[in-house]
Amino acid sequence: MRWVLRKNARDFRGVRRGFLLDSRVAEDLAISDVARVFGLRTSAIRYYEQIGILPPATRKNGQRRYNNSVLFRLAVVQRARETGFTLEEIRELFFGFPPATPPPKRWHDLSQRKIAELRNRMKQLKLMETLLKRVENCRCDALDECGEKILRQGEREGQPPSHKASAYGLNFGVTGRRAKEVRRKK
Repeated sequence: MRWVLRKNARDFRGVRRGFLLDSRVAEDLAISDVARVFGLRTSAIRYYEQIGILPPATRKNGQRRYNNSVLFRLAVVQRARETGFTLEEIRELFFGFPPATPPPKRWHDLSQRKIAELRNRMKQLKLMETLLKRVENCRCDALDECGEKILRQGEREGQPPSHKASAYGLNFGVTGRRAKEVRRKK
């Protein structure tokens, strides 16, 4: 985290490089300074406050002011976002465990779920690639002919083709019951 803070310290107005965590600076940061450290818009900082990921800022002359604890919290938020966690999952990281739960346990539990989700997505992407390769080699003269071949392939596999594909967002527009109706009409 220190590299993020050092790297961005040079962008601060009125803050000397390398002194971002100095108590004189870190106890009284404007929202623009905090946003600049992490490459965020100030509206993102306000939104994180609104949804409870960040604690409410103190006010000084009507302006939001932050201390270094917000920098530390945002470093965790940024790492979680980089690893694919949603804002809801990040809220769970902070608030979805009993208060005494140590950070390694929190990260481990959420990471295991995210890894399982990623593996499922990889399977989905592999299926999509396979289906795209099949349609890429299409030699049909009309789309209806494609549809007929898709339905026949589903019959050979013992299920309508939309069954597996729809689970991966690749619905061909024909549900199992609808496929039977189409076949009966022929």
